[in-house]
Amino acid sequence: MYTFIKKSIVSICVGTALAATGIAGAADFPDKPVRIVVPYTPGGFNDTLARTVGAELTKAWSQPVMVDNRPGGNTTVGNNFVAKSAPDGYNILITPLPFSALPGLYGNQLPYDALKDFTPLVQAGFTQNVLTVRNDLPVNSVKELLEYAKKNPGKLNYGSTGSGSSNHLSMELFMRMTDTKMTHIPYKGSAQAVLGILAGDIDVLFDNIPNVSTQIKAGKMKALAVTGAQRAVLFPALPTVAESGVPGYEVTVWFGMQLPAGTPKPLVDKINRDIVKILKQPEIITKFREQGVEVIASTPEAFGKVLQAEVPKWTQLIRDANIKID
Repeated sequence: MYTFIKKSIVSICVGTALAATGIAGAADFPDKPVRIVVPYTPGGFNDTLARTVGAELTKAWSQPVMVDNRPGGNTTVGNNFVAKSAPDGYNILITPLPFSALPGLYGNQLPYDALKDFTPLVQAGFTQNVLTVRNDLPVNSVKELLEYAKKNPGKLNYGSTGSGSSNHLSMELFMRMTDTKMTHIPYKGSAQAVLGILAGDIDVLFDNIPNVSTQIKAGKMKALAVTGAQRAVLFPALPTVAESGVPGYEVTVWFGMQLPAGTPKPLVDKINRDIVKILKQPEIITKFREQGVEVIASTPEAFGKVLQAEVPKWTQLIRDANIKID
């Protein structure tokens, strides 16, 4: 009995000490430069999010917050780097929607567990993809695109930022729901995919509104529809894909941040509070909205629930559609 009580007291003391250490660590954080890892090439909203938050955190923390672009392996290189990093808050991972599709694509070959090797930090915001075509393609609506695709089987191709990316998933779902087929041309990043459609190397591209809004407004590509349940604030005259004759079609693109698994809760909460404070600044909300992104600024727990729902959802779609890695 005495031994049991003694062990219980020791366990309580150790737990209290660890909790105190976590709180103390959060209070002192950061005392050296912090890294925000973007698992993509420079360009696109993932990069914008990292650089915007990084610049503001640098001022708030009086420590450099550096953006580290680590593309490769369909984002698994950057993701794995953070997964294997020390759980001390000094490596933050930009985590967009495609993160939740990787388990379905790679299965046991994924070098980390998407739901166990990370600590959700914040869901920063969301946008939609927009369905675009090159200017000289003779279509001006989703209906006309579908008619053209069915009259010219195998002729059209489409770009993406790689297997499992939000633009790839958007197109795979679109083709599945409309019984059409186009050839997949993967690029290393959004900037390259956009250049591809501007150059006429690809015919069709689903991409995040922030990545193509400037080119659409400049008349360099044609926008046909957006992927969300509602029309986009930035393009209110543009119909949704569902409105355009594909009922039930919907893809919402979210952006988040994560830390390595095992990061102390007090430290997670501190970093979350500081990032949420930045995201809720009126000028940041306006800046992102002008690019087609609505701020969410969630708690870690809320983002965790999103990931728990999204990973199985997209895994099932990938298996049902028999999507393979290019």
